[in-house]
Amino acid sequence: MGSPQSDPETADGTLAPVPQRGSELRLLLGALTVVAAALASASLSVTGGLDPSVVWYLAVLGGGATALHVLLRFVAPYADPVVMPLAMALTGLGVTMIWALQMTRPEDPGHGEADRQLLWAVVGVVLCGACVVLVRHPRRLTMYPYLIAAGALFLLLLPLSPIGHEVLGARRWILVGPFSMQPSEFAKVLLVIFLASYLGRQREVMRVVTRTIRIGRVKVFSVPRARDLAPMAVGWGVAILLLVGTRDLGTSLLLFGTFLAVLYAATARKSWVLIGLVAFAVGAYAAYLLFDHVKNRVEIWLDAFDPEVYDRPGGSFQIVEGMFALAEGGILGTGFGDGFVQEIFAADSDLILVSVGEKWGLTGLFAVLALLFLLAERGFRIALGAREVFLKLTALGYAFLIAFDVFIVLGGATLIIPLTGMTTPFLSAGGSALMANWLVIGLWLTISQTARRPRDTFSEGQAPGDPATEVIDVRGVHRGGGAGRSA
Repeated sequence: MGSPQSDPETADGTLAPVPQRGSELRLLLGALTVVAAALASASLSVTGGLDPSVVWYLAVLGGGATALHVLLRFVAPYADPVVMPLAMALTGLGVTMIWALQMTRPEDPGHGEADRQLLWAVVGVVLCGACVVLVRHPRRLTMYPYLIAAGALFLLLLPLSPIGHEVLGARRWILVGPFSMQPSEFAKVLLVIFLASYLGRQREVMRVVTRTIRIGRVKVFSVPRARDLAPMAVGWGVAILLLVGTRDLGTSLLLFGTFLAVLYAATARKSWVLIGLVAFAVGAYAAYLLFDHVKNRVEIWLDAFDPEVYDRPGGSFQIVEGMFALAEGGILGTGFGDGFVQEIFAADSDLILVSVGEKWGLTGLFAVLALLFLLAERGFRIALGAREVFLKLTALGYAFLIAFDVFIVLGGATLIIPLTGMTTPFLSAGGSALMANWLVIGLWLTISQTARRPRDTFSEGQAPGDPATEVIDVRGVHRGGGAGRSA
């Protein structure tokens, strides 16, 4: 058999898959060029020269990107060529912004936080490479759905244990020696896999078997059977448990929103989405009535500029100052040497997009948002190209997770929704989120490799285009639905 480059067509006349690592290399060089320009600009603005730390940052990020690219050439040559350069560009811009904010803060300037972010970036790249190497056949993850779900639930509940750590009313972290970790970031990765596995098997029965509510002869609404509501009840319960137990409104909203998105993609039933939204609204309203921290977030959202809300402890000072910082940035930004966003609490984590808006202006903020949503778009594209329902739902779940996360962060910073304290993918300071997001990149790469590689490389003894292979694939996709109907 000829190589894809020398034999561009298969026996049935279709175009053969072609490795795209050359395109990835060009995009990677462009991404590193953007990061180098950002680091140089930050260093010249803050210190008046090239600080040795920024040169070290670029060298480490470039080395990690090169090593991962070389690995993909050998292990996953057909993987999507865009997602890794995008992730590397966003990671480098995040390190740049964190370094500049830490170096210009009024008290105790330094770059220790940026050094830690670089360390977590390296660990994330290593995890991404390990994922590509170890998860060569991602469909095998469907063999352990309930084990994966148990692991995710364990991680979500871990902050409620004695090693849990509370910060500003939210109990999201655990302390292990000198290190803190946010287990929910890794739980999100596992939960998407479980949802894709479960819904991929049960989608037919959940899509077809419904009860129709009619007024006369007019169809008003279709509702699922009571026993089919179990996944919805479990998803709602986990979201409300997070909201109440860990006081983490953001993660609760993100996970339940992702659950509804994957559920709708699997069943194409709008009724499921409506039922889920109503259920979550009822639970959130009950939490608003029962818990002061939820009520405080809502009051800040509704009356942020009220002097009483602004001045009280835990009030709207942070969000209001962030909006003034956004206004200060204007169209082109203040530059790294000016502005005051570095004086605001969590400017390098929860409000990292506000920091981007002040330092780089509306132009820079739109550019960063374009990179983030382009990354999500590649995830949706990978989902469309996958051949199996499980892989489609997994890739789609991660794409929605990133896009919805950005909406929650930016919506909270601009008072579209209550501020939830979420981190922006790849940009915000924090090792847990950064490593988890690089794991998502690894899974996207292996899913796209599975979808794009020639069929004869994975059909176990079947020649390309062999009908037996297609029959096995189709039966594998629909086996869960058939079992659900017979049940």
